[in-house]
Amino acid sequence: MIDLKGFEVWFITGSQHLHGEKTLRQVQEHALTVASSLHNSEKIPVKVISKPVLTTREAICQVILEANASVSCIGLIAWMHTFSPAKMWIAGLKALQKPLLHLHTQFNRDIPWSSIDMDFMNLNQSAHGGREFGYMMSRMKIKRKVVVGHWQEPELQEKIAVWMRAACGWHDAQGAAFARLGDNMRQVAVTEGDKVEAETKLGYSVNGYGVGDLVSFVDQVADNDINRLVEEYEELYTVSPAMTANGPGRNSLKECARIEIGLRAFLKEGGFKGFTDTFENLHGLRQLPGLPVQRLMAEGYGFGAEGDWKTAALVRAMKVMAHGLPGGNSFMEDYTYHFHPENMNVLGAHMLEICSSIAMGKPSCEIHPLGIGGREDPVRLVFNVAPGEALNASMIDLGNRFRLLVNKVVAVAPENELPELPVARVLWKPLPDLKTAATAWILAGGAHHTCFSQNLTTEYLEDFSDMADIEFIKIDQSTDLYHFKNELRWNEAAF
Repeated sequence: MIDLKGFEVWFITGSQHLHGEKTLRQVQEHALTVASSLHNSEKIPVKVISKPVLTTREAICQVILEANASVSCIGLIAWMHTFSPAKMWIAGLKALQKPLLHLHTQFNRDIPWSSIDMDFMNLNQSAHGGREFGYMMSRMKIKRKVVVGHWQEPELQEKIAVWMRAACGWHDAQGAAFARLGDNMRQVAVTEGDKVEAETKLGYSVNGYGVGDLVSFVDQVADNDINRLVEEYEELYTVSPAMTANGPGRNSLKECARIEIGLRAFLKEGGFKGFTDTFENLHGLRQLPGLPVQRLMAEGYGFGAEGDWKTAALVRAMKVMAHGLPGGNSFMEDYTYHFHPENMNVLGAHMLEICSSIAMGKPSCEIHPLGIGGREDPVRLVFNVAPGEALNASMIDLGNRFRLLVNKVVAVAPENELPELPVARVLWKPLPDLKTAATAWILAGGAHHTCFSQNLTTEYLEDFSDMADIEFIKIDQSTDLYHFKNELRWNEAAF
């Protein structure tokens, strides 16, 4: 349900008529070459469309208004090949509604020492043309990403790709709909939030639905469809003996399949990109959805438990950003600590709903009791997660603003087997260490629900925050609590 191939980034190049038609033709040729190179790069996830060189206020306004109106354009890359007087960019930049990347590059990599003359200098003026453009955007307080280097450098293309993927996540959120099945978990604070402000600031809408709205879909599921889905379970997962053909839990597995088919139909008919549920609102459902949620997340849906719609929307955005990259993204929760003085770790898990996209090996499909919710024993996937660099991200509502909080972590293998823990789980070391990271997270008001990512770095989420114009806070190997507390104070004043 996620496809980045239909998205476009428009490549716009600034110049001016002062340089003459011959120079402008060369500028256009260079722009086409650079845009084509980016478009054909394996690192670049979307189409790059080169637009005619911009030399007038009117042309700049026109292309930006066209970009705003385009359903496929997710952002603009701007390159000042020559000196492009920035006053003529003011009206267009004021109208800009799409993310912007300022590419500060030049066509040639090296100075041609033996042949350089004033003609060459007049043509290749990015060094100061980009500063003119940058001044105007800073003067106008326009959020953008600045990438500096030669356009053929792999590192530069990777930075552009990060911004593009963040722009895909931002574009996907605009007009997105998320369903809240039931209400928030009672008396819980951090999963609440201002849905009006979220739609104003982040672009997506959240609306509540009774569990009965879902049950009506579940009740219509045909037995043949259930049997086909159960066969799929048996192909993809190691189904526990209790739920095999003659096992006592077979009917529970079929009921799980019924819920999944009904839930998928409900989401599809409503055009939803994500959803929440809560164990306190299950009237009409025989199980809390476990396996169905895990599988729907793996397909690209956002999810948050206990009514946590902010996390559901963040999971969806991060899945869009990471589409096609190795690894996965999942709803997550910091569950319990390992406080051994020589090896401090966090065990992340949830009651049921950890996405199978982050699973290491073939998941086990199991049925176990659930001590809360008052329903039948639910079916779920149980697995470990591969070691490696990762992060946890949390979107919180501070009342006067949204804050996106990110902690870099390193997933590690458990010291021992966990035979009695009937849920998917991941063990990680927070950076810089558990005590510092947990203190910083708590000081920043971070939630217990997060999105755990194996394939995104903090740069993706920082770019996304800039596009949304929301606060971004990072906890990583360089975090020092004295400076961290000062950053929180300064941000409070700034916002």
